[in-house]
Amino acid sequence: MALKITEECISCGACLPECPTNSITEGTPYVINPNTCVECVGHFDAPQCQSVCPVAAIVKA
Repeated sequence: MALKITEECISCGACLPECPTNSITEGTPYVINPNTCVECVGHFDAPQCQSVCPVAAIVKA
C-alpha cells in the first residue's frame, strides 16, 4: 500500500505538511517513500496528499 508522485508534479510543496508519516521528500518530482506511506490509513479517511495536489500528480503505486 503506497502512493507515488508522477512527473506531472510541479514541486509546489502542498503535500509535504499533509503527510502524517513524513513519507514525502522534496525533489523533482517529489518522492513518496513506499516503506512508510500508509495512504493515511489510521490517520484520515483518504490520502491527504492526493486531496491537496493541484495537478493530480499523486497516484497509486
